[in-house]
Amino acid sequence: MNRWMKTFGLVLVVAAVLMAPGAAFAQGAGEAAGHAKLDLAGLGAALGAGLIAIGAGYGIGRFASAAAEGVARQPSAASSITGAIQLPLFLLEGVAIIGLVVCLLVVFVRAA
Repeated sequence: MNRWMKTFGLVLVVAAVLMAPGAAFAQGAGEAAGHAKLDLAGLGAALGAGLIAIGAGYGIGRFASAAAEGVARQPSAASSITGAIQLPLFLLEGVAIIGLVVCLLVVFVRAA
């Protein structure tokens, strides 16, 4: 758990560093002079898509690890273990795909 917390903290720090320049581009003298406003929707969507992919990969890896360990401990229950693990895996992958589609929609709708 300690390793997971360090990784999560590192991701938060990187996200904060990436989003901090947004304050420098807030409405100010640059817009009054006619400069274009910086849109961070693409950066946020890319960061969100990356976090979704990392989270889904981690979750699927944990499911597969638990299933492999269960089959190794009790080989006679292999069919019931794989049957019980399929639905959560499909749901997890579906949530990841929906999240990625939402991130892509943010990019393409903002561009239009």
